Amino acid sequence: MTDEIGIDIANLKGRFTGHSGELGQRYIAHGDDWAELAFDYDPRFAMMASNGVLASGPIISLIDSASGLSIIAKIKRMRPLATLDLRIDYLRAAPPGRPITARATCYRVTRNVAFVRCEAHDGDPDDLVALSMSSFFFTGD
Repeated sequence: MTDEIGIDIANLKGRFTGHSGELGQRYIAHGDDWAELAFDYDPRFAMMASNGVLASGPIISLIDSASGLSIIAKIKRMRPLATLDLRIDYLRAAPPGRPITARATCYRVTRNVAFVRCEAHDGDPDDLVALSMSSFFFTGD
């Protein structure tokens, strides 16, 4: 089933490739100006094997991917883009064993730049792991 922005949702679920695929990112949902992605805990992503706390890299990648998808949801079409600026505030450590979910909202789009905020959590959206603000540059039409 294809939705209003031309993304085949049935094919998007579980079909991430490249870096996103290696991290196990998966589609959760999207709306008019937002997108939600997640990945399950994997001990390979631990900062230190002794405590299992997640490293920042997989969380950064998840936030970046969800943010880009929120832009596609907002503009209702695929368009090449590149991350221009990504600022992340880490609010607490992500303990082992819990999936991480990122919900990004594209709140403004200009001719060349889109602006997004994103929240990442490990099960409770009211107890965030990280919060981000970012901008993306359109690299083509």
